[in-house]
Formats: sequence, structure tokens, C-alpha cells
Amino acid sequence: MEPETALSTVDAATLAGSVSHDLSMFGLFLAADIVVKIVMLMLLSASVWCWAIIISKRRTLKNLNKRADRFEEAFWSGEPLDKLYERVKRSKPDPLLKAFISGMDEWKTATSEGIPSSESLQASLKQRVERAMTLSISRELNALERGMTFLASVGSTAPFIGLFGTVWGIMNSFTAIAGSNNTSLAVVAPGIAEALFATALGLVAAIPAVIAYNVFSTTINGYADRLDDFTAEFMTILTRHLDKRDGSPHSRKVA
Repeated sequence: MEPETALSTVDAATLAGSVSHDLSMFGLFLAADIVVKIVMLMLLSASVWCWAIIISKRRTLKNLNKRADRFEEAFWSGEPLDKLYERVKRSKPDPLLKAFISGMDEWKTATSEGIPSSESLQASLKQRVERAMTLSISRELNALERGMTFLASVGSTAPFIGLFGTVWGIMNSFTAIAGSNNTSLAVVAPGIAEALFATALGLVAAIPAVIAYNVFSTTINGYADRLDDFTAEFMTILTRHLDKRDGSPHSRKVA
């Protein structure tokens, strides 16, 4: 080995050994460029907010399905619907109860002076009851889906935001390397690690958001189908009650 080459190697090794970098997550954040720091803070905030939505949504859906099980058990127990209506009005509201109460409110308002005898008026009555229940369900599902758009947005954009931070950080690292004329691994590695940390944060935010969005979408769609089925069953009971007033058999007392 020639003396000059050996000397330069020793100098590089000495310089590399004298450079100390904090490669912890907090250290990488502090050493990052201001743009990369902003990206990291955005992704960290998005991740925290996603987890808040996930925890809240999971608890809400679990409670709604439990309450729906209890209500449907009471609904099919044979208890007269007017008594059930008076009892659930004092309960904590949820989408299924609100749909039932909306239907019963419309029914009681329309039949306060008696059930109409003509088929056209009866058909109009059924349409109004069904429309009241459908509108109530639509409003409740819109409220239940609150936060889902945010989960979808984070799941689709967080990796790209993290990638932007990585590209920006690598550009700055290469610029610093070119200015120092030192390609030692100890000098290059910290800057690359800082940049890649942004991509890691993007994935940390995106992966739970995507999984939660898919799970909650399936659960909410199943709950919406449950509400639609209940509306159809409720309308069947009302139809039987109207048929009974015309002399046909029926199975439940409405009012």
C-alpha cells in the first residue's frame, strides 16, 4: 500500500470514529431536516388520531350489536309493540331503537283518528312509516361512518407522505456528503437512517388504518343490513295488522 493511500485511509477511519450519532428514534427526529421533521410530525399525529378512531369505533360497534341483540330478543318475545315502544323510548338511543321509534311515531300519528279503511290510504300509511324508518337509518349510518374517510385517507396517502420525507432527506444527505468530500459509512449512514425513518412512520400510520377501515366497513355494512332486515320485518307486522282490520289473520298487536 502506498503511503498516501494508507494515510488517507487512516484519516477517514479517524474521522469516522470521531463522529458520534444518536441513532435512536428521537435522535433521528432531532437530526432530521425541518421539512422531514414536519412530515414526521404529520404522520405521528395522523397515527395517533387513527388509533383514537379505531378504539372508539371498535367499542361503539361492539356495543351496538349487543344492544341490537337484546332489542330483537324483546321485539320477538311477543310483547305488544305499543308497550315495547313506550319502554324503549326511555332507553339510551341507538340506530335500531331510533328506527323502531321513528316507525312507531309515524304509525301513531297517522292512526290517531283510526286506521284508514281504503287500500290507497293504507298503502300511503305504509310508505310513510317505511320512509320515516329509512330516513332515521340513513342519518344514523352517516353518524356511524364518521371517521371512516379519515382512516381511508391516511391508509392511502401516509406511505407517499413518508416517501416524500425520505426522498427529501436523502437529497439533503447526498448534498452534505458531496460538500464534506467524505463517503465513509459512518458519515453516510445517519443521514440515510433519518430519511428512511419518515417512510417507516408512514407505514406505521397506514397499515393499521387500512386494516381498521376494511374491518369496520364490513362490520358497518353488516349492521346496515341488519337495520334493513328489521325495517322489512317491522313493515310485515304492520301489513298483517292492516290485513287484520280487513278480516285477515295476523300475529302481533301494534296499537
